[in-house]
Amino acid sequence: MTADAAGAVREGFRRVHGGSPEGVWAAPGRVNLIGEHTDYNDGFALPMALPQAVALAARRRGDGLLRLYSAQGGAAAAAELRVADLAPGATEGWARYPAGVVWALRERGLPVGGADVYLDSTVPAGAGLSSSAALECAVAVAYDELYGLGMARPELARAAQHAENAYAGVPCGVMDQMASVCCTGGHALHLDSRSLEVRQVPFDLGGHGLRLLVLDTRVKHDLADGAYAALRAGCERAARLLGLPALRDLDGAGLPAALTRLPGELAPLVRHVVTENARVGRAVAELAAGRPEALGPLLTEGHASLRDDYGVSCAETDLAVAAAVAAGALGARMTGGGFGGSVIALVRAGEAAAVAAAVAEAFAAAGHAAPAVLEAVPSPGARRIG
Repeated sequence: MTADAAGAVREGFRRVHGGSPEGVWAAPGRVNLIGEHTDYNDGFALPMALPQAVALAARRRGDGLLRLYSAQGGAAAAAELRVADLAPGATEGWARYPAGVVWALRERGLPVGGADVYLDSTVPAGAGLSSSAALECAVAVAYDELYGLGMARPELARAAQHAENAYAGVPCGVMDQMASVCCTGGHALHLDSRSLEVRQVPFDLGGHGLRLLVLDTRVKHDLADGAYAALRAGCERAARLLGLPALRDLDGAGLPAALTRLPGELAPLVRHVVTENARVGRAVAELAAGRPEALGPLLTEGHASLRDDYGVSCAETDLAVAAAVAAGALGARMTGGGFGGSVIALVRAGEAAAVAAAVAEAFAAAGHAAPAVLEAVPSPGARRIG
């Protein structure tokens, strides 16, 4: 987010709410390099923050009103809520994400009140790039500073996750929110979802002649439709049957025997989680050794696991992966919760345009709308920008 972007959000605030905000904050979307559907199993992930972000201008109110305005809200751009009345199920549409964060902070007993808030986002909605987490985390960091809460970054992430789980009704893990608040520029974030310990892993794409493309298939998904919840419930049931606190506690050596003890519908889920945690470890080792190009095969391997074992891919994401790899990508996979969304492709810098064109041609031949193409650049996490 640039100074110009902060100025535009500040001007939007003046136009909608009058006067000046007390500050402008931003929180980014993310792509997850590897480690999908592992966070709610207490596992490991390796996300990075995107340049695309939610920017927020805000000013405290003393009357207990939360007045929200989204530049992307269309006819439903404005919402006015009473902070004391916030409760799960009481808010609809996009406003349930920022309102949920204020509710979650109050649930922790923190002294937060109302605010005038203006939001603008460059994170594509429904693309699997964590637009909702970016929105939640922008509100969390703004409220932390406005109300002098002094919360640590993992605490902010947990509050934002609680908002999405309990207020918005999406049973996600904590990876998206941790990426949005904890990532640093030029690095991927090695996350332990149980302890919330993080390690900043250097991820110098340009220095190795590489680029990471994000191919938005434009297939929209809604993780609150029950499919995500069913997958999480299946994993938790499998852990109980195996006598484990979480699937994170099963390693590759114990996997074959464990699979024989599980019903047929649960075994593939467990196999994905265990092998995906292992792929995160391998990816971190390759980056630490200065071999980012070695991530390519891990991405493709991870996609096969998401497609065949976890069942969260779809025809469009499968086609994007296949076309990218056939055109010379070092590796590709869907990123995010699945059921549509985006594919990431690791490519040599000189082949980026050819890979993107090949995917567009494959989509056209299949009768699909052309995918949108972004470049993923490891970017800073949530912060004040004005």
